[in-house]
Amino acid sequence: MWINQNGQLRQIADETRVKFRTSLSAALLEELKQLADEHGKFVNYLLEDGLKQLLLQETIGFTKDMRPKDRIQYKTTYDAELLERVRAIAKEHKLYINDVIEYSAQFIDAERAKRGQYRYRIE
Repeated sequence: MWINQNGQLRQIADETRVKFRTSLSAALLEELKQLADEHGKFVNYLLEDGLKQLLLQETIGFTKDMRPKDRIQYKTTYDAELLERVRAIAKEHKLYINDVIEYSAQFIDAERAKRGQYRYRIE
């Protein structure tokens, strides 16, 4: 992100974002990459949108036998506050965070997610 300081732009790291590594379904990631390319978004912004919508739900209908067998490691950044809320809901439902992330993919609306240019915003 950029900040305007005394009429000059200076690039800084967005401290509200944290790095996070998880294991997600390779097929799901491929679908999300295609969706992100079609809409000019980043995969992590799509995942964040799904997570936000999931947190608005009252229950999670995920069972452990729904876990995909094609999981691969995926590293990205998330909003720190959102990730903490996801951790709490995963613990509450006795699930892993990657289970919650994969389940939230069904709630993604690409039009609602942040645009890819969001990371270049000026504050």
